[in-house]
Amino acid sequence: MKKGKKTMGKLYNEYCKTYKLTENNSNGFFDIVGDLYFSDEVQSLSEYEQHLDIDRLQHITAVAYLSYMICRKLGWDYVGAARGATMHDLFYYDWRDGKSENGKWHKLHGYKHPKYAALNAKELAPDSDDLVINCVRCHMWPLTVVPPRYREGYVVSFADKYCATRELFYSLSKKYKQRFLDDVERVQP
Repeated sequence: MKKGKKTMGKLYNEYCKTYKLTENNSNGFFDIVGDLYFSDEVQSLSEYEQHLDIDRLQHITAVAYLSYMICRKLGWDYVGAARGATMHDLFYYDWRDGKSENGKWHKLHGYKHPKYAALNAKELAPDSDDLVINCVRCHMWPLTVVPPRYREGYVVSFADKYCATRELFYSLSKKYKQRFLDDVERVQP
């Protein structure tokens, strides 16, 4: 049990670091995803609420950085995982307002947005390989029926759920929010 707590503590610390990430303290992360991350398309995601107090750009930053760090530690394709995670929520609409980017009602947003994100990812990065697109397309598994084809896709899917849970705790609990903000200040990038 102690080892599990220690591992989750390390994961939480890495998550906290994402709120202070810069090109200088990112462990090479921005060297891999910078062309995507600093594009107008991805930067525009800061305009959209993702999980209450957290915007979509911060969410994808956290998911992509955690995916990068986990896959790098495991010796897996951390480049593909980071690039896929950077584009996993690449859709340009607020799913709460009733219309998607193609003008259709999106009440089934949770099921459909991976398809929109994958189409946008192919447009933003047409040279993306199957692993990258599969990470985007399957990040909502198991909500969506088709599981990822690659182990890196499971990491992206896990990181997405982990970050979403943290973001909801942050947004819904004043006590947790203050503890989290203190932890962000404490952690060294």
